Amino acid sequence: MESVDLNLLPALDALLAEGSVTGAARRLGLSASAMSRTLARLRAATGDPLLVRAGRGLVPSPRAIELRERVHALSREAQAVLRPVTDVLDPATLDCGFTLRANEAFVERFAVPLYRAVSDVAPRVRLQFVHKPDKDAAPLRDGRIDLEIGVVGTTAPEVRSRLLFRDRYVGAVRAGHPLLASRSVTVKRLAACGHVAAAPGGAASGPVDEALATLGLHRDVRVVVPGFIDALAVARATDLVAVVPRSCLGRESPTRRSGPAALVAFELPLKLSPLMVSAIWHPRLDADPAHRWLRGVVLGVCRAICPEG
Repeated sequence: MESVDLNLLPALDALLAEGSVTGAARRLGLSASAMSRTLARLRAATGDPLLVRAGRGLVPSPRAIELRERVHALSREAQAVLRPVTDVLDPATLDCGFTLRANEAFVERFAVPLYRAVSDVAPRVRLQFVHKPDKDAAPLRDGRIDLEIGVVGTTAPEVRSRLLFRDRYVGAVRAGHPLLASRSVTVKRLAACGHVAAAPGGAASGPVDEALATLGLHRDVRVVVPGFIDALAVARATDLVAVVPRSCLGRESPTRRSGPAALVAFELPLKLSPLMVSAIWHPRLDADPAHRWLRGVVLGVCRAICPEG
């Protein structure tokens, strides 16, 4: 491959990610002039301007936008292939970033403990959490994300997973809600209440609705929101009932806050399957020492917070 300089690949990845010669140079530890020369070589190699002057900045060309994700995945793959694999990893020497995809409830509960656990032993490791609109495996396959957190349900048969903890659905209402007036919450009283439903994928129906349907009942869903944290916020300020994973509420007490804005959790009078929350990754990262270390940290933090897993 005498006509191909693979050193251009990480440079192109940095330029497309930063959209700036200065930013790309800083990322790769090069001078701005050296990166400018590299950009000229990339333009000659691809036959495309890639980054075009717009005012005082640069904007990507259509070809650059088309190449951005492919180049990032190729660069990651090339570095993984050429990086020596060792059995012993010193986290203190790691200087890299990991992208994790998880829903907002996981981020709220686990992001800070994960950051602390990582930074204690690997101070130069960076964590990036991104939204999880669906269970599409494409970001795992092409390297846009390193680790996914959630219930396994992807259409990619090759992905690997490991159970982090078991979760379960509970109901949550504001303190003083009429539903709490009696000692037990019955199915009929639960169904008769107005509900706020969390629908990350846009579908408000879920396991609770299926369980109620078998009993000839259904929920009166008044509000649909994108996520569980949103549902809790609505329930706290209204008479609507939210059904969320128990982990969203924390383990220290059944109420999320004290005082007038308290949120009270209660067990659902329904038989629902547990939620098996797992770490999910692509098999190409299975043996990568840094990724293996990250998986261990995530597992340790989740098991410490949710020991029932």
